[in-house]
Amino acid sequence: MRRMITEKLAAWKDSRRRKPLLLTGVRQCGKTWSLKAFGHDFFEKTVYVNFEESGKLSSIFDYDYDVDRILRELCLELKVTIEPGKTLLILDEIQECPRAITSLKYFCENKADLHVIGAGSLLGVALRSSQISFPVGKVNRMQMYPLTFEEFLTATGEESRIAALRNWPLDRPIPELHTIPLEKALKDFYIVGGMPEAVSTWADTHDYQEVEAVQKDILKDYRDDFAKHAPLSEVEKIRWIWDSVPVQLAKENNKFIFSHVHKGKRSAELEDALLWLRDAGLITPLYLVEKPQIPLSGEMDMTYFKVYLSDIGLLRCRAGLSPETILSGDPLFVRFKGAFSENYALNEMIAQGLTCCFWRSGNTAEIDLLLEAKGHIIPVEVKSADNTRAKSFKEFCRRYQPRLGIKTSLKNIGQFDCEGCKALTLPLYLLWNWQQYCE
Repeated sequence: MRRMITEKLAAWKDSRRRKPLLLTGVRQCGKTWSLKAFGHDFFEKTVYVNFEESGKLSSIFDYDYDVDRILRELCLELKVTIEPGKTLLILDEIQECPRAITSLKYFCENKADLHVIGAGSLLGVALRSSQISFPVGKVNRMQMYPLTFEEFLTATGEESRIAALRNWPLDRPIPELHTIPLEKALKDFYIVGGMPEAVSTWADTHDYQEVEAVQKDILKDYRDDFAKHAPLSEVEKIRWIWDSVPVQLAKENNKFIFSHVHKGKRSAELEDALLWLRDAGLITPLYLVEKPQIPLSGEMDMTYFKVYLSDIGLLRCRAGLSPETILSGDPLFVRFKGAFSENYALNEMIAQGLTCCFWRSGNTAEIDLLLEAKGHIIPVEVKSADNTRAKSFKEFCRRYQPRLGIKTSLKNIGQFDCEGCKALTLPLYLLWNWQQYCE
């Protein structure tokens, strides 16, 4: 299963500014598999340490931060040799050994020629802990996500579609030869999502029930993580918020409202639980911006936001939507279908490393996504079908005169002028390639 993060890891390996790497990402998104595959393809040998499986290995880091001693004892315990420049050292589930996180500072300073990667499913949560002495300025950071739609196409044998569309011209409609199978693949992606085990199961069986069984197991594992890894005082609140996300997305105004999470609870009582889910990579808050200026992060209203899930397939499963509902386009699915498409588009953009938010002007206009890319703010209007009429998009272009704007739906590719803005019409299944048209 080819993952795009391999290219980023290869660039890290050869970078002149390379430091030990910390790889974060939601549980079961493929971190361990990708790191082992990277080690196999780019190094003579890989030494793999899993702190969740072996407390004995954690104790090696208890004595001091002498990296030569640490490496000698790891080699002795694992019966391996570690050679700088030839060996990749993977420290997995590193959040279970806080001193190993701190030790990365000394690997950076005293063993810079050794390639070291620390990874963990709940590393993002652990890094907020005051008990960890974080090696500020001594590590590189990288985030991994579930499979994107492009990766899904590759994993399911549709690489030819990617090759055919990579340089597709804006002035030529995509023929049904591609649009029909790609729309079907997009529906399959909405059902299956991007968790590697679910995608692998789909590729092997093409059985939606088998996929759903995998998704339910993953969701159960997530709930078990709440009790195992979250502060005891927050576990119940985390579950309330986790259960509330699909419910609030289904509402017409899908702003996240804390008072709708649990009767009598206010934001001050639930914010830490929300942040725990965010840092675990399970949810993505999308914040409001009323005045779109660069940087967008400086204009975000942190009190007004929507909440989406990190994986579209898990959202479908948690919302109780059957595969048949997605495939048939049941009219009763229309309202939630819009939020569903927004969640998909947001995940695609975040996986490309983009800062995202949304814009609203009172109750009269709203842009689903604002992107900050290449020094510009780009409005993105997301529609679930082929109806691209959007007064809000036109209003935003009239007010702020962006250089580029995007309308994404199931409508075919194209370009038009909107109040002086170069506006692209891009099919939802082509969002992975949107930056090609920004030159």
